[in-house]
Amino acid sequence: MQDSGEIVVLMMPAFKHRYKKLHHNQKTPVNKAIEVIKNNPLAGTQKKGDLKTVYVYKFDCVGQEFLLAYEFDPAMRILLALGVHENFYRDMKR
Repeated sequence: MQDSGEIVVLMMPAFKHRYKKLHHNQKTPVNKAIEVIKNNPLAGTQKKGDLKTVYVYKFDCVGQEFLLAYEFDPAMRILLALGVHENFYRDMKR
């Protein structure tokens, strides 16, 4: 029987691919951002139009602003993409 209070975090392939390429010192801020989203899914900003189901959480990662795109429901957080602002939304729509 699954504990009803446990939030499942699912990493989509695009997120996993980007996460694997991070330097060791970048993974700590990303992991903290994931915890923020896990505990408060409304921490990010909801997008509009084609991406209206997507939220984006912005955070500092070793002196650079990173964006983490995700979707959620009460029991799950789906991590979609991770990266800097340049081409982030263009790549999200693919």
